[in-house]
Amino acid sequence: MTVDDRGLFVVDPHRLPLLRPDAQTFEEMLHGFRNQQLARSLALKTVEQRERLVRIFVDHAGTYPWDWTLQSVDEFFADRRSVHHNLHTTIRSYQNALKLFCDYVCDPGYGWVERCLELFGTHPVRVINDWNTARHVQDVEHGGGRRAFTRGELQSLFDVADDDADRIARLGRKGWMSAFRDATVLKTAYMFGLRINEVRHLQTVDFTRNPYAPEFGKYGHLNVRFGKAMKGSGYKQRNVLAVLPWGSEILSEWVERSARFRGESLDLFPTERSTLVSEATLQSKFRRVRAEIGLGEEVTFHSLRRSYITHLIEDGFDALFVQQQVGHEYASTTAIYTGVSSDYRTSTLRAVLDGMMGDALQTTTGSS
Repeated sequence: MTVDDRGLFVVDPHRLPLLRPDAQTFEEMLHGFRNQQLARSLALKTVEQRERLVRIFVDHAGTYPWDWTLQSVDEFFADRRSVHHNLHTTIRSYQNALKLFCDYVCDPGYGWVERCLELFGTHPVRVINDWNTARHVQDVEHGGGRRAFTRGELQSLFDVADDDADRIARLGRKGWMSAFRDATVLKTAYMFGLRINEVRHLQTVDFTRNPYAPEFGKYGHLNVRFGKAMKGSGYKQRNVLAVLPWGSEILSEWVERSARFRGESLDLFPTERSTLVSEATLQSKFRRVRAEIGLGEEVTFHSLRRSYITHLIEDGFDALFVQQQVGHEYASTTAIYTGVSSDYRTSTLRAVLDGMMGDALQTTTGSS
């Protein structure tokens, strides 16, 4: 086996026949695909998910990439919809992964077409196209099944989480600090409009004072360092200003009472073993508390962020300020997350109508 000027492993089948040329070629394809994506600075998790999807498709189709057909693609995704009941977004992500893999192995620069023709007498083709893929037709694809918390529901969520921690403490059972941590995580996610991965990565050094709002103390400004990444880039940072008066007290209490629990760790919400709290742990806690207050899957952990946006708009904050707080590139994205309550819409309409009536009366009075 030698390496050519393109960095590919090259085997002369006439000099050294391969024991499993099909399996070995496929593994080399995946290895090259992995390196190509890592060279684009994609997240390792994304690369691994795409590689896993390609393997799943190979197992389902029973053929390797140089024998893939449009029919095998259609059958695979029909199965994902009818048997596995995958969501529209999941289907699109799977199709995107296969498309990127096909683009890679069909690119002349990587030499896989010639390699497959030499070994198998056929070559890979692009089996993912506009005719057999789901379209991305809207920014939010949960079908209207997600919403923000009402203020009453949000208070109930926090109360139940607090009661859980208090109950464990009264009984003297192990796990009180973990329950206290989880309750504080829920409040922190809401008070700064954070995604679950953002809040679990917070560290004590991420908070600083806001000289223009000294009433928030040392928690007036937050540097979010693990914001949602853009395509092909790393985590996106943003600065968030504290706006909820009760937030500083919540954080101060947690930092003071959890000092021994956190030890020397800079992580704001670590586990008892001083490791980063997992997303699965926080999601599990959220679902349990959600069920206890009688809510269903229409509200998720992400609804805390959605509620933050909604409630700021309802409270009269400028839309551009809210957009910058949550790190949206476009105002239209913020608008999608906004689900103002009926009371807010009614009061807004009333204010507009009263203003119109006042103008009309002034015009009538002036003309008479």
